Amino acid sequence: MHVLPQLRKLEDQFPDILAVIGVHSPKFTAERELANLRQAVLRYDIRHPVVSDDRRLIWDSYAVSAWPTSVFIDPTGRVIGQHPGEFEAADYSALITALAEDFHAQGKLDRTPLPISLERDREPSRTLDFPGKVLTDPAAGRLLIADTGHHRILVVDMNGHIQTIIGSGEPGLIDGDFESAAFRSPQGMAIDGDVLYIADLENHSIRRADLAERRVERIAGTGEQLRLPRRGGPALSSSLTSPWDLALTPPSPPLSDGGMLYIAMAGNHQIWALDLNAGEVCRFAGTGREALGDGTLQRCALAQPSGLSLCNNRLYFADSESSAVRVADIDADRVDTIVGEGLFDFGDRDGVGREARLQHCLGISARDGMLYVADTYNNKIKRIDPADRSCHTFLGTGEAGHRDGPGETATFWEPGGVCVSDDQLYIADTNNHCIRVADLNTREVRTLEIG
Repeated sequence: MHVLPQLRKLEDQFPDILAVIGVHSPKFTAERELANLRQAVLRYDIRHPVVSDDRRLIWDSYAVSAWPTSVFIDPTGRVIGQHPGEFEAADYSALITALAEDFHAQGKLDRTPLPISLERDREPSRTLDFPGKVLTDPAAGRLLIADTGHHRILVVDMNGHIQTIIGSGEPGLIDGDFESAAFRSPQGMAIDGDVLYIADLENHSIRRADLAERRVERIAGTGEQLRLPRRGGPALSSSLTSPWDLALTPPSPPLSDGGMLYIAMAGNHQIWALDLNAGEVCRFAGTGREALGDGTLQRCALAQPSGLSLCNNRLYFADSESSAVRVADIDADRVDTIVGEGLFDFGDRDGVGREARLQHCLGISARDGMLYVADTYNNKIKRIDPADRSCHTFLGTGEAGHRDGPGETATFWEPGGVCVSDDQLYIADTNNHCIRVADLNTREVRTLEIG
């Protein structure tokens, strides 16, 4: 995901000399499905051709060993270089310019535009576009929806009627009133009264929306991705990397103007904390090494944490790349794994502890001693008891689809966010572009009409 914006810059800079071909060599079983790959191309607004290398034949033929890897091919079809890992567009710009000049002088550079038609041009307009997270605000009787694909936040009442739209809908990093403010693929949220905190994913920033004053401001992050390891510092001058979800600890006396905001920093496999009173960010958990390793907050290893839920000073999180659900005990200074085994141990299996299997879970919500998890790539909602570490399918058949009704026959398509309120579970059903609601007692599922 970090490579895609850099590729976009190069495609814009060299529209007539650079041809980008994406090769999708999947890790997870669900990523082998062509329909799921198409949704990913749409969700991330990819505008170059993508080949599905579902059996990793291209991966093997190019001797690739890491995600992501870039391969340079010259106009005669020869491989002239390979680079594993992330990069910045500026790193490649001079090289591409030099190569283009050389092959132009040889008469081997074809500047004919490529006949590319975009998948997104075939999509209908809709109210929601790949909603990533949903948050309930029972005190005010409203829902907050991260309308991720439309780069905005919707505030709706419990019946789905739109009350407020936060953001112009155009991607960007702009503060100001709700109509002119701009986000870039917002995800998780946390609320304190009329103050809404937003993880502005692709802007690598945390934004604050005042629902009463109808104003948006950046409170953490510079807008640029964090490249080098850093432990934090002043929030507005500290770079972040892919903040995916938020959880808020309310202020305690004598403080009255802020609490602690936990940030799922998916991009560098850590959880950070933003002291809202002091305006400082710091590393809370994780060394930055991508792995499933339990231990103290500072010495544990995480793998793309993407969902947070705080309950009784225990921070539960969906560790998506390890397909695990884990807990950071703030008082005990420790991270432990509740369900999951490792980076390449995934599947769809109910059970206890490390015997159970999830597949790239993205969302989590705690309620009455239970955890509800968006088991994203399994198209299910799982319920986990952290006390005995038991994990069971709560909603969904596992089939990708959009069917309401009893929980055992309902279908979802890569749900990315969940939030419990009273006896209802709200689900951001990402690839179905909708919000689903499930009754926790009857397990009946319905689609919430938004408009």
